[in-house]
Amino acid sequence: MNQRTALLLTFIVLKFVVQYFLIIPGYDLHRDEYLHLDQGSHLAWGFMSVPPVTSWIAWIIRALGNGEWAVRFFPVLFGAFTLLVVWKAVERLGGSLFACILAGSCVLFSALLRLNQLFQPNSVDVLCWTTLYFCLISYISTQKRRWLYGFAVAFAVGFLNKYNIAFAVIGLLPAILLTPQRSLLINKHVGFALLLALLLISPNLIWQYQNNFPVFHHMKLLAETQLVNMNRADFLKEQLLYFMGALFVIAAGLYGLLTYRPFAPYRLFFFAIVVTLAVFTYLRAKGYYAIGIYPIYIAFGAVYIAGKINAAWLRAVFVMIPIVLFIPLFNVAFPNKTPEQIIANPEPYQKLGMLRWEDGKDHQLPQDFADMLGWRELAAKVDAAYASMPDRANTLVLCDNYGQAGAINYYTKEDVRAVAFNADYLDWFDLTRKYRHVIRVKEWHNSGTELKETGPLFATGFAADSVNNRYSREWGTTVFVFRDARIDINQRIADEIAEERW
Repeated sequence: MNQRTALLLTFIVLKFVVQYFLIIPGYDLHRDEYLHLDQGSHLAWGFMSVPPVTSWIAWIIRALGNGEWAVRFFPVLFGAFTLLVVWKAVERLGGSLFACILAGSCVLFSALLRLNQLFQPNSVDVLCWTTLYFCLISYISTQKRRWLYGFAVAFAVGFLNKYNIAFAVIGLLPAILLTPQRSLLINKHVGFALLLALLLISPNLIWQYQNNFPVFHHMKLLAETQLVNMNRADFLKEQLLYFMGALFVIAAGLYGLLTYRPFAPYRLFFFAIVVTLAVFTYLRAKGYYAIGIYPIYIAFGAVYIAGKINAAWLRAVFVMIPIVLFIPLFNVAFPNKTPEQIIANPEPYQKLGMLRWEDGKDHQLPQDFADMLGWRELAAKVDAAYASMPDRANTLVLCDNYGQAGAINYYTKEDVRAVAFNADYLDWFDLTRKYRHVIRVKEWHNSGTELKETGPLFATGFAADSVNNRYSREWGTTVFVFRDARIDINQRIADEIAEERW
């Protein structure tokens, strides 16, 4: 094993080790993770919320026992692959061992540590963006057509994981037209690669067509409930935080793309980042949508700096900058402090805007942290209510949101199968059962009138328990028990599903 390979393996091992210390015991999985884990039990070519790749990984996690270790392993694995691709990009660009080490430090000690905490499509998304760019770099440097097909495969996997990767192509197209690389547009293998990509993503496109394109409904809902609260200036400020320790490297890469002669064939990448960020900014995108842009520019910057800086002491300083700047982020950007510690010292979180939630309001904890609390408690209380039911086979557990349903299904000891009129759970109701009883899980702000509105439909109804963890986003969520229905529950459910779909 040569020195370069040994150092690469060291970075990858370090990635797994560092990631382990970022979440302290006491935090559960994240709200979104439970939905994605449930998708592994309902494999399909698409879902209302995401394309299918995440469900395939969830299926593997279930096969491995569905433990939290497996849930947290895969995002870290994809983060390690991203680091590997950046390392190989540096080598492809002719970078030295120092350039590899600098790029490795910048990628390792970055927002990817936060992104790779959670089992969401985002880790694969960043990997696919980086691989997409790497394939284009490799084609430009070698002119070997296999890289065009690699580009197509990277796009297809990315598309089947998260439609966000389409913005990478949107950014590249004008950039190609503005540079001599426009000759790609008359290359027959580009056409064949496009056909390959279309073939690979076609099952999802067919699924979207057969289901009336739920992606558009999801995007409309996202725009109305979340993106409307996004601020364009905040989006741009967040870009500075994600790779804070690598800003000088990214800036060097952009400068090099304009002025460094060895980078002349790759100048399209300068225009690509400008166009892509402009589109994201115009659309009021969430800041993290753009994270996939930056790793490849770290590769450019590391190669440029390595070509210009020879002093050993200065090189050592450059490698240390990402590590040193990561230290203050370590203290605030990860759930490695208890809620009490965060509330006692909120100033660092306020400065970074982490207490501002998607509702546009400030709260006592970062939203992601609050979304990792209270789930075990909720599941245990639903289990207790379910165990007390006289006829479990005909008892429906109905929740207000996908986080509740997914968390109950993940932590249940009673084999509860909770559902909701929300996200993909609309497709997962089992109406072959004749329901007579309902356990209703209601968010606190919707629970006040539940007994008055639903109680008359049953012989008995009462509030059994509620979530007591005041730091949880689900604090106050109430578990209601309704027994012996006076109506046809199945018909009522079918009507509400139809209404939600409409």
